[in-house]
Amino acid sequence: MAAKDCIKGLVVGGLIGAALGILYAPKRGEETREEIAKSFQELREKAKHQLDETCTKMDELASRGKELYSEGKEKVSKALDFCAKEKAAGTS
Repeated sequence: MAAKDCIKGLVVGGLIGAALGILYAPKRGEETREEIAKSFQELREKAKHQLDETCTKMDELASRGKELYSEGKEKVSKALDFCAKEKAAGTS
């Protein structure tokens, strides 16, 4: 959820920055359009980079979650086997 909020903040911040730049920069229309295109491209690259980092982190977390699940499953299985053996030894 935090990554999603971060990406939203990045996009909104970029749009606000671009809008303020347009409002306060007295330039020709062509120059303004070029700057808008450049700002948009930079924002797009930043968002893509952030998305790539987020996806990598999510993959790492998913992998670690699978490892922890497997370890936990193995420990529970061993504990159940132990209990079954103890129960069988106690009834003999």
